[in-house]
Parts: sequence; C-alpha cells; structure tokens
Amino acid sequence: MPLSAPAPREAIHTRQIECQGYLRDDGLWDIEANLTDVKSYSVERNWRGAVAPGDPIHDLWVRLTVSDDLLIIAIETASDVTPYAECPNVAKNFQDLVGVRIAPGWKRQIKSRVGGVKGCTHIVELMNVLATVAFQTIFSLKEKSLMADGKRPPMLDNCLAWSTSGPVVKAQYPAWYKEDENASDS
Repeated sequence: MPLSAPAPREAIHTRQIECQGYLRDDGLWDIEANLTDVKSYSVERNWRGAVAPGDPIHDLWVRLTVSDDLLIIAIETASDVTPYAECPNVAKNFQDLVGVRIAPGWKRQIKSRVGGVKGCTHIVELMNVLATVAFQTIFSLKEKSLMADGKRPPMLDNCLAWSTSGPVVKAQYPAWYKEDENASDS
C-alpha cells in the first residue's frame, strides 16, 4: 500500500542510493553503493561555481570487498562530484576499515575509525546501508552452510517479522522458536 496522497508541495532535494551485491569469481563478495544528491534550485559553491538545478551536489561511490563471514578485505571510495574541494581527501581514511567485520558494534567501529572530521558524513551513512546489503547478498546464498553448525541466525529478534516468538521463525527456524510468554490463551 503506497503512502497517502500528499499535501500540495514542491520538490527541493532528491537523494538516490543504489546498492548492489556481487559474488566474485575468487569467492569474495563486492558490495557497492552510489549516492547522488540533487537540488531543484541553483546552488552556489565558491570552488565549483553555480551548480544548476538537477545537477549532482554529490555523486559518491563505495565498494566493500568482504569474505563470507563479512570481514572487510578491501574498500574503495570515489567522489566523482562533491560540494567542496577537500571532500575527496577522506578516501585514504576509509582504509582503516580493512580488517573490520560487519557484526554487532559495526556502527561504533565506523564512528571511531572514520567518523567526524576523519570521514565524509555521506559515505559514513552509506556504511550502514552497505552492511545490510552485504548481509542480504551473502546470507541468502549461504544460509544453509552458515546455519549448518547450529549457530543462531543473526537476523532473529531484529524486527517484528523475525521475532523468535513469531510465525516466520516458527516456520523457518523452529529450533529457535520460543512461545511468547506474554501471549494470552484466548
């Protein structure tokens, strides 16, 4: 069901994020994202001059290369279009994420390694999206082998659908299903 009809309005800002996950021939995974921001009005930047309506303010790229267990093997960032000349200079700082695993504490790792003036707000924001895409890319193909050792599926209790007391877990992961202690016997 779509959103309800909006009030009369004018478009001002559009952000588009496109992500893709790839299985490489060497068995590793490439997870890529592209972020673009455009305005519906002209924006003046000292070093760029006027940015016309519809032209990108940002056009940023990230590629994470990860292993099956979400260990970052390599990272590449590219800033094709930025609002300021200094922006692309953060690319080298993102190398501090090589060797980090996408796992609990991921957001904290990002903040400590490339947060604030060490990074780019927009690329840092993409890291959370990339983590989700990495999980969805890898887990969907590797689910059986990853779960064969009896480990708890990582998505359990992370949203309503994956509640360990819900019907999805009961059907897909009965070993991890728990009766809801608060459910009424009506």
